[in-house]
Amino acid sequence: MNAKIHYFTIEEANELLPTLEPLVAELLERRARVVRLSETQQTLLSDRFNDVGGPILAEMTQEFMRIETLVQEIVSYGCVLKDINVGLIDFLAEKDGREVFLCWRYGEPRIEYYHELHNGFQGRQLY
Repeated sequence: MNAKIHYFTIEEANELLPTLEPLVAELLERRARVVRLSETQQTLLSDRFNDVGGPILAEMTQEFMRIETLVQEIVSYGCVLKDINVGLIDFLAEKDGREVFLCWRYGEPRIEYYHELHNGFQGRQLY
């Protein structure tokens, strides 16, 4: 089943931010936790002959599962999660008769930027 393409207005995308922001906050928090946990387990993880297990790796597995759930929930609203490292989300939109992405980064109070489909974050322009 193909999902219908949804074009957002800037107002619609901004109205969705109060729903998305706490999800992205949790995503970033859990991602940072996995990074910290993996750093403590680096020697275990790098030795392919180790029989890896234990509570820390079980916790990491749970964190990865929750991260996947959060990613699926975020994209279920029709947006594109571009970067889980900084919480970068794009919303497909039309501007002046062409497709663009409205661009929001976690921590920004509202969506004020867009970029062409082939440009990334560096190509952002004021809407």
